[in-house]
Amino acid sequence: MEKKMTLKQIEQAIKELSIDEAIERLNLYKEEYGDKINSIIEKYEKKKEKQQEELNRYRAMCSYEDEAYEKGYEIIAGIDEAGRGPLAGPVVSAAVILRRGSFIEGLNDSKKLTPQKRDKLYDIIMKNALSVGVGIVDEKVIDEINILNATKVAMKQAVEKLIINPDILLTDAVKLSEVKIPQISIVKGDAKSVSIAAASVIAKVTRDRFIEKMDSEYPQYGFSKHKGYGTKEHIEAIKKYGICPIHRVSFTKNFVG
Repeated sequence: MEKKMTLKQIEQAIKELSIDEAIERLNLYKEEYGDKINSIIEKYEKKKEKQQEELNRYRAMCSYEDEAYEKGYEIIAGIDEAGRGPLAGPVVSAAVILRRGSFIEGLNDSKKLTPQKRDKLYDIIMKNALSVGVGIVDEKVIDEINILNATKVAMKQAVEKLIINPDILLTDAVKLSEVKIPQISIVKGDAKSVSIAAASVIAKVTRDRFIEKMDSEYPQYGFSKHKGYGTKEHIEAIKKYGICPIHRVSFTKNFVG
């Protein structure tokens, strides 16, 4: 007589299945195992409920893309930036063209994600997007033309680096007058559009990785911790050591004599 599997062995057996397949398999096991298996079924039903909630949230973030598709636009690029506020380092912009109908689980405004989640999503976006462009404008240019103009330059660079020409741009509350492509400017767009959210992740991870490299060159400032933002620790380091080559003079002049 064949020995029955333990509940732990059953969970292991369905581990690689989709949620729907796992629930279907568990219901078949229920005929043999009875109520003992209910706790596993409940666990997978909760997983399915959470998955549906995530899908609904994601679909809601596709509303601007869906509207653009309905109007006849086919290639949609979302644009966002990272690094407008820090005292050091570049401003980085990204333009991302996602595949129509794609679902990237967990994609959201990069500020709402952990560094680990951002890194994971970065890899997924880079692998699955139709095209990704990144623009980087350093601290010297920021000092010359101010941060808003530098951000627009970085965004323009990001669009120009796309290998596919977009029909329309979705931007996070910035209008790019020098880019002759139809645009929709969305306030807090990184939380309302999947394309802009994807761009926010690419921009944020790209910038953070650069700043983390700078930490080894200028360890006294603690860049890996604050990523160049004006934390108390960072400001105290500037007052003690002065500024380094990646600091923005226009942002730090109040902290140095």
